[in-house]
Amino acid sequence: MSAVQAAQAAQPGKPVPVLLDCDPGHDDAVAILLALGSPGTDLIGITTCFGNCAVEDATRNAQRVLALAGREDVPVAVGAAGPMRGELALGNYVHGVSGLDGPDLPEATVAPVEESAVQLLARSLEESPEPVTVVVTGPMTNLGHLLTERPDLADRIRELVFMGGSTERGNHTPTAEFNTYADPEALDVVLRSGVLLRMVGLNLTHQALATPAVVERMSAMPHEVGRTCAAWMGFFGDSYERIWEFAAPPVHDPCTIAPLLDPDVIEWREAFVAVELDGTWTRGTTVVDLYDRYPEHPANVHVAMGLDAERYWDLVLAALDRLGTT
Repeated sequence: MSAVQAAQAAQPGKPVPVLLDCDPGHDDAVAILLALGSPGTDLIGITTCFGNCAVEDATRNAQRVLALAGREDVPVAVGAAGPMRGELALGNYVHGVSGLDGPDLPEATVAPVEESAVQLLARSLEESPEPVTVVVTGPMTNLGHLLTERPDLADRIRELVFMGGSTERGNHTPTAEFNTYADPEALDVVLRSGVLLRMVGLNLTHQALATPAVVERMSAMPHEVGRTCAAWMGFFGDSYERIWEFAAPPVHDPCTIAPLLDPDVIEWREAFVAVELDGTWTRGTTVVDLYDRYPEHPANVHVAMGLDAERYWDLVLAALDRLGTT
């Protein structure tokens, strides 16, 4: 049994407790809804970070998504406004000025908690009766700070699943995916932490395309959750067509939640992964050693390689419909 299988089997039949660190973002918003609408996950907290937009906007967006879902009971904590080192990079050029441009959303009626993101993460890990799965869909900054300040909490993390990097090309630069480019130092801390890691990179998420058929299934749902997601895909799809010439947008971030619900939705491969911190042209690039070219460095990450797109979208759409009709 692999380490990933052992983590999945730790509490058979029980919802997986999840802390979601995110920077919403259209695809982050769908990841939140997937976690909320699936009986296999228990979303116990959301922490926010700069990334797709400024952290203030990311926090407001997370709160508005919770309001849309009728789940403002989930605590939201404000996290990092910038990286551990280097200059601030934002993804507004993809997600719009607010980070979640598109249809109007209900405003939150519950304020963020007074704790910082790192404080909420630490307290939640300490207080949970069982290890917690941490999912990161933005820059790794909050987790970098957590594991630097509290390395003892690494044992309280069942596994850390993150959207970032790639075995192939990047998107923010020719070689670097945005999340890893935005704070490679934080990712380096996590890669060295000893936590069980699963990397869901662009090579995988570019298989998760919101095709016209998928968007039609969203828009046909008789509730605001489905129709809002369809409208998000319209804005997101226009950005991807304009910037990267995609015919349909890749919906990256729910790919981190889906394998918690269905272990067979993604195929994995163990590999040594490092992140470039200094390269003139390659800062933020993930180096994924699929063929043991660095035999002195043992595998430290389970890398997502293949997606069953039909199963993936069935999971996502079922969760959206479940949320919208309850």
